[in-house]
Amino acid sequence: MKMVDHADTAAGGELGAFALARDEFARRWASALGETARSAGPRLVDLLAEHSGRLHAAVRHDPYPAASVQQVGRSLAEFDLDSATTLERSLAFLGEHLLAHFGLPAERTGRLMTVIGGIAAGYSDALRAHTLDQQEPTRSASVRTLRKAEAALRVSEAKLHAVFRTNAVAIALTGMDSEILDFNDALLAMLDYTADELTERTARELVHPDDRAAVTGITGALAAGTHENVRAELRLVRSDGETVPVFIAVSLVRDDAGAPAYHVTMIESLDEVRALQSQLVRQSLNDVQTGLANRAQFLGWLEGAVGAKGPDSVALAVFDVDGFRVVNDAFGHEVGNRVLTAVAGHLREVFDGVGQVARIGPDEFGVLLRDPADTPTVIALVEEAVDRLAEPVWVGENGIGVTASVGIVARPARGADAADLLRCADVTLRWAKDDGKAQWALYDPDRDRRTRSQLVLAASISGGLEQGDFRVDYEPVYALADRSLIAVEARLGWDHPEHGLLDPHALATLSACTGMAVRLGRWAMEQACRQAGAWFAEFGPAAPVLTMDLTARQCQEPELVAEVRRVLRESDLPAALLRFELGERLPALITEDQAEELGILAEHGVRFVLDQLGGGNVPPDRLRRIPLHGVKFQGSPVHGLAEGANPADESAAVALLGWARTLDVPLYAAGVGTPFEARRLRELGVTGAQGPLFGASPLTADEVRGLLGKS
Repeated sequence: MKMVDHADTAAGGELGAFALARDEFARRWASALGETARSAGPRLVDLLAEHSGRLHAAVRHDPYPAASVQQVGRSLAEFDLDSATTLERSLAFLGEHLLAHFGLPAERTGRLMTVIGGIAAGYSDALRAHTLDQQEPTRSASVRTLRKAEAALRVSEAKLHAVFRTNAVAIALTGMDSEILDFNDALLAMLDYTADELTERTARELVHPDDRAAVTGITGALAAGTHENVRAELRLVRSDGETVPVFIAVSLVRDDAGAPAYHVTMIESLDEVRALQSQLVRQSLNDVQTGLANRAQFLGWLEGAVGAKGPDSVALAVFDVDGFRVVNDAFGHEVGNRVLTAVAGHLREVFDGVGQVARIGPDEFGVLLRDPADTPTVIALVEEAVDRLAEPVWVGENGIGVTASVGIVARPARGADAADLLRCADVTLRWAKDDGKAQWALYDPDRDRRTRSQLVLAASISGGLEQGDFRVDYEPVYALADRSLIAVEARLGWDHPEHGLLDPHALATLSACTGMAVRLGRWAMEQACRQAGAWFAEFGPAAPVLTMDLTARQCQEPELVAEVRRVLRESDLPAALLRFELGERLPALITEDQAEELGILAEHGVRFVLDQLGGGNVPPDRLRRIPLHGVKFQGSPVHGLAEGANPADESAAVALLGWARTLDVPLYAAGVGTPFEARRLRELGVTGAQGPLFGASPLTADEVRGLLGKS
């Protein structure tokens, strides 16, 4: 049964976690009553649910609501739940399950016993009231009613006595002069007395001498009526003279005249409570799998290290097991856990006595060193640990070894911030992974500032898109034969309020960090196609072809074909006027299914151009995977044809363009800067070009429209 804390219940009229737990408890209570409650009818569970909520509040909150608790007992009797077995089962069920079911602390056990006594008192009062209400005018009826009440009272007292005797919590009844009137077996076990030995003593003698004055104050407060019950911690003395720290809850019972009659004291050993608390604390601060401290405890270490009483300097190393998913996927989680345990063991061996080791993530470990000798010493320890991690863990015939990337931060401790220290270590760890894994990286504040600025920009992409800071500009592509406008390449730009216009290459890097590449690509395609559709509607066949990048990530989208066709349909743009440019690495990155989707788009009229950024040849078998309607060159294949270019560069450019002509598709060039380059490219079969020669910067949509109007 899942424990539910009443503090987490939902507000308002919604049925929250507490209401569900209360109703479940009522059903269990009704089940515990069994056949003894059959006459109660179908409303029994609703009644018990109401009482469960009232009893939960009485145990959990102060002050003790005596009248409310006694009303529960009266209600049970008034609901025909007046058999001896029913009361016994109710009291036993509440005593055993109420605290555990609602997740109440063991310290409320004393209050629970007071509540059980209140239920019995209310039950007894109800029976007496029932007796009076049912009196008949005749003497015989009065006698029968009296006998029934007396019998019920005897039953009630018997059941209370049974609960009293068998309760796991120690209970004592003491007179007003400290004499011991009654006690249960739990008290005998706690103090190691026999019943005869305990009867010969007074309650005051069982209390440690230093705590007796406190007990006198408690009984005085109860007698004065300022408190209905009092809870306190004190010490009792066992038969062998040893002291027992206990938590007590004392209530005063008065007679019919209102005079003090005796005390009921619930006693719980604090040794057991504290042992349980210590166990829970250990579990909450340690990793079960490796036995190391967990992230919560590690953060506590960091907070202490940068505090006023901490060391002068600290070093923090964060280890991340490279490719740990491969181990899990290949051998299963059980073997993965063995590997993690081995990693933890190696880190303990290396840093034992010089650092504190914790598991701070699924496959991540942190090491805190206080006042290290110097940074080279820390690096030497890290390198030793990395070397040890390569030692294989044998699983059958498989020797499984792992590598780790490590981020190291060393700085003065005073005035540092624990959260920022851990952030710096995480950033440095990412550098180590980005630089090739299986190595360490040392924190560099200048690099962090640059990286952090880029990350802030990356995280702000969504907001910029929402606020309309993004725009699409167009770089014209001209025919080299007659300088006519044949296409425009859409370029996504971010008009950032602080950093100005960010170019497409910067945007591609930023969007890859946050997974926004697909969303930005979809937005740019919708905007550019809508504008190209408007040009086509106005200028007809004279409208230019729209070209734009299609990334490998966009090719992974399962609805790529449907998305492109939707955009074309909504923008009224013919498919033949849309041309996607594919990076030179894309043919090797996409799957057969993704290449097939490109073929479907080609069948609908969409064109594809391979963008040879560096001029490297793509193997023919990979070219055959994609539909190809053109090849575009930029960089060295273009600049190698410049006037006065290095002969080797020129020869390579000529050879590359010669190879491209064998594909029998149109050739294009980007970054053309001089008329000489344009002439040489045309001589070698290039039909369209773009670059500084034709305009220094991309055009807005209105500028493209104006250009089309002039032509």
